[in-house]
Amino acid sequence: KVICNGCNHANQIREAKASLQKQCPFCRESLPTTKEESDKQMMKRIEANDPVAMTQWGGEQHRKGNYSSAFEYSTRAAELGDAVAHHQISILYHHGHGVEKDKVKEIYHMEEAAIGGHPNARHNDQ
Repeated sequence: KVICNGCNHANQIREAKASLQKQCPFCRESLPTTKEESDKQMMKRIEANDPVAMTQWGGEQHRKGNYSSAFEYSTRAAELGDAVAHHQISILYHHGHGVEKDKVKEIYHMEEAAIGGHPNARHNDQ
């Protein structure tokens, strides 16, 4: 499920004009106020096979240095066609984070990311 930037922007204007509490554009629940609430909401989206949530979680795991978890979540998202996930996997293969360095797999995922429209992948800019 994807919400375009224009629809998201229009909703933000509606919330601001009506002095409404900000809500998740997907589930219309109040936005989380703690890290625990945010993680719980993210896991709910992951369980619903949301590739964007999987990619975001994979990216967060990568930043924490948990490369095997980053690879797992990014792979699941890539299998669902997420271009950002393919780009993240390419970087993991490039650096050998959580996986053995593999130029062939790195290039494959970089190409998939480029085909999917990822701007850095299109310019091969890691």
